[in-house]
Parts: sequence; structure tokens; C-alpha cells
Amino acid sequence: MRRSEIHSIGSAIKSFLKESKFDRKLAEVDAVSSWEFIIGKPIARATTSIYIKNETLFVNLSSSIVRNELFMMRNDIIRAMNDHAGRVIVKEIVLK
Repeated sequence: MRRSEIHSIGSAIKSFLKESKFDRKLAEVDAVSSWEFIIGKPIARATTSIYIKNETLFVNLSSSIVRNELFMMRNDIIRAMNDHAGRVIVKEIVLK
């Protein structure tokens, strides 16, 4: 039997990821791993852990000064994370 359409392996993988809903998780992992690029080295150094759960970005910080600065910048951070991912992956930020 011969197929009428030929797809590249890349488009087949993207299609599979989208259908199985793994593409969202991959976007979240990419955004978290790009934290230093998005936020900058000085703030990234003060970050002890970062993860996304249920569209909420959780950031643990070792400095209360950095925490206060990030608190005031939280809308800009949400916008930068979503722009980097190319979709809405973060709606809220929790700073600890």
C-alpha cells in the first residue's frame, strides 16, 4: 500500500508531541532551562530552584532583596517567559 502524503520526520514528531500534549511540557522545560538568559546572570545566581506547575512559576531565591525586585517585575517576567516559549505557559509567579 502506498501513502498519498509524505511527511518529514520533524513534522511527524511535532505532530505526535502536539497530539500527546507533550509539546506544552517541553515548552515549560525549555523556558525553565533558559531562566538565566531570560532574567540575567545576577538574578539567576540568587535562584536556588525554579519550576512550573499548573501555569504557576515557582522561584526559590536565596536573597530577599532579589525577591523584592522580582516581585515588582513579575508581570514583565511572565511576559518574557511566555514570549520565550511562544505560548502562554505562566500566568502567576510565586516567589519564596
